[in-house]
Amino acid sequence: MLVLAFDTATAAVTVALYEWIPGEAARMRAGAEIVDRRRHAELLAPSIASVLAEAGVRPVELSAVAVGVGPGPYTGLRVGLVTARALGNALGIPVHGVCTLDAIAWGSGRRRPFVVATDARRKEVYWARYDSYAHRVTEPAVGPPADAALGLPVLGEGAELYPEVLGPARHPLLPSAAAIAELAVARMNAEPGLPLLPPEPLYLRRPDAREPAARKKVSQPLMGDR
Repeated sequence: MLVLAFDTATAAVTVALYEWIPGEAARMRAGAEIVDRRRHAELLAPSIASVLAEAGVRPVELSAVAVGVGPGPYTGLRVGLVTARALGNALGIPVHGVCTLDAIAWGSGRRRPFVVATDARRKEVYWARYDSYAHRVTEPAVGPPADAALGLPVLGEGAELYPEVLGPARHPLLPSAAAIAELAVARMNAEPGLPLLPPEPLYLRRPDAREPAARKKVSQPLMGDR
């Protein structure tokens, strides 16, 4: 079984291809990661093509797609989700969503309580609390850094941005597609822990871009007003 995983919910455009035989440990065949906050749409497709080429795998050989669903900024997040759904539809394979905060937690391997916090812009962070790398105990939230200051170690770039509130940043700072693939495989293997999600965006706040409001009707002047 070949699982293609990627995430564009943060500054990282990260892609990985994992091979999994049920009953055995999954292994990474190829991976790529670029940190660039502004070029997700330009970088994701070439990164996927590069990873598949490195592994010698054709798209039709893929068994599933796993994609980070955020929380994250609207523009970057939708690049990954649109690409994942397009691949799933074209290839007729399942698409699984993974919370991006969960991917950072999973990549840490930590077994004691901690917080994951990522950049939400507007001087806020996306955050959640974990008992271990595989067990989240709060729903993802967005708010000022002080909300995530629970007296626990903080993973993610949120702590790197606000160390005066959250303390020193602990690694990993950004999600990896490798962690997303491993988490997806663990759930497909029915292991307990963090759930798979539908490939829908986890925004936590409304997008900045909004549809324009309907134009007001201009009433016709009365004859006596002319």
